[in-house]
Amino acid sequence: MKTTGSNKPRRPRRAFTPEFKAEIVEQCQRGDRSIAQVAKDFDLTETAVREWVKQAERDAGTRDDGGLSSEEKAELAALRRENRRLREDVEILKRATAFFAKET
Repeated sequence: MKTTGSNKPRRPRRAFTPEFKAEIVEQCQRGDRSIAQVAKDFDLTETAVREWVKQAERDAGTRDDGGLSSEEKAELAALRRENRRLREDVEILKRATAFFAKET
């Protein structure tokens, strides 16, 4: 494992299912345990759990902090992919135009 500046070993990056995240968020929102306690109980970082709770609140429309909902994030990613593809298409067309202009 890598170490951080404080010589504390870094934990490897883990991936969690949306269902697991939803269960953790639900436990935090019940109010019987703090976010810190839920994170500790499931061996998660408190920062990650707080971010999951914030994102769930954005998705539910109960948090208006300027952040994007999950749906908006997915749409933005799709638009960026499409934009990149269209830029590539324009570049190819520019090269083709230049090539055929030389031929004639």
